[in-house]
Amino acid sequence: MKRAPLTLAAAVAALAALTGAAALTAPAPAGADGKAASAARMPVERSLLVCPGPSSSDIAETTYTSFTPGAAGGGKGSARLLGATKDAKPVLEPKEPGKPVGATANGADAPALTGSADGVLAPGWTAQLTTKVSVGRARGVLGVGCTAPGTDFWFPAVSTAKGREDYIHLTNPDDAAAIVDVKLFGPDGLAKPDAGTSENIRVDPKSTKTVLLSSLAPNTQLADATAHVTTRAGRVGASVQVGEEGVGADWLPASADPAGSLVLPGIPADATSVRLVAFVPGEEDADLKLRLAAPGGAITPAGNEQLHVKAGMTTVMDLKDLTRGEPGSLLLTPADPAKASPLVAAVRVVRGSGAKQELGFVPATGPVGARATVADNRPEENTTLLSLTAPTADAKVKVTASPGTGGGEPASQEVTLKAGSTQTLNLAPAGGKGSYALTVETVSGGPVHAARTLSLPHEGVAMFTVQGLSDDHSTVSVPRASQDLSVLTR
Repeated sequence: MKRAPLTLAAAVAALAALTGAAALTAPAPAGADGKAASAARMPVERSLLVCPGPSSSDIAETTYTSFTPGAAGGGKGSARLLGATKDAKPVLEPKEPGKPVGATANGADAPALTGSADGVLAPGWTAQLTTKVSVGRARGVLGVGCTAPGTDFWFPAVSTAKGREDYIHLTNPDDAAAIVDVKLFGPDGLAKPDAGTSENIRVDPKSTKTVLLSSLAPNTQLADATAHVTTRAGRVGASVQVGEEGVGADWLPASADPAGSLVLPGIPADATSVRLVAFVPGEEDADLKLRLAAPGGAITPAGNEQLHVKAGMTTVMDLKDLTRGEPGSLLLTPADPAKASPLVAAVRVVRGSGAKQELGFVPATGPVGARATVADNRPEENTTLLSLTAPTADAKVKVTASPGTGGGEPASQEVTLKAGSTQTLNLAPAGGKGSYALTVETVSGGPVHAARTLSLPHEGVAMFTVQGLSDDHSTVSVPRASQDLSVLTR
């Protein structure tokens, strides 16, 4: 049956319903000459974020930070991050763009968060939680960016082996229960779960649930595996918290969506161990070419030029001290461009040696696109390092450091990147006090990938965490007024 075209108002409403995390403003109507108005990019009017519960340690020290890029005085808006409970209390309430706000919480009772921002605070709204645990099995700096809720997540580099405790944190921001499935894929394919434990996991409304991954397949120890999290109903925020005997703890964020080429940005210069974990969800194997994008350009690591990844099976490659004293980013591309099998990937990174080792993860990350932001950077010298990578073509970006939560003047710098290279930058606000945000905007050229390394050493241990930056999707393309949008009703 033929459907009549939707009105513009109905189209906007339908698009808003589909995006879930963004409401739209209609573009201007057709011009006086009767010609249809072209598609317009408009700022989103509402954004949602979900943050996992920080730590189970009684001595954990957690900092929450929230920030929206842009200039103050541009209109009205509101934003609130609340504890993920039915009796939620506000934890962070930003008041205007361009000014970060922070809060702290100590101990194991620090909550997971859910929240929304609207008006001028919605486009590019970001939040970060950073936890420091000084001693014990969970010691380390654990950092993770809060994310929009979703329905599909890939986590290469998880483990169920002895000495590892990997917990997946599932947070439901909505008023209805979410139903979640978790599948584990090892080197031999799908791991057989214990009966009924990995399917139909219920996450109650406005709540968070943690699942120990080793409990899903108690009869199989997987040194390296890939977790696939999907929802049957509802949506969740998902992150994996990793604790490993002797090397500390950190968050493992989800990998970028499966793609034929991947960039894993921000591998520290002094990494003493780099282990790549890759997985192909489809039915065709992947043959990959490996390169390291270093300051001087892309190089091929000797002895690790290529990697074969069997479909449906987690594959591991030990890259040892890949960076050899220079910061870099790992580039994975098809050995044959005509045979590109989409995959996901992450690297497990260790700094230090002996009893002074510290663990972190670098998953594949999408490009910064028009703009991307990371919050909770620290003004102390050599604490914050931003890595910028241009994998395929020369590019130029503008980096802006916001004022700190305690004041200061913003600072900005343009950075030119050569194709195949990684450049690092330590930029802070003038006179900045407290944590600040870093925003990267593409000025010209090819795609740019970015990651921030936050280092907070403690008693000789190089405690650190790496967070990737990806496009904040602060604008949405709104179709022209005369377009037939009946497809949205099907």
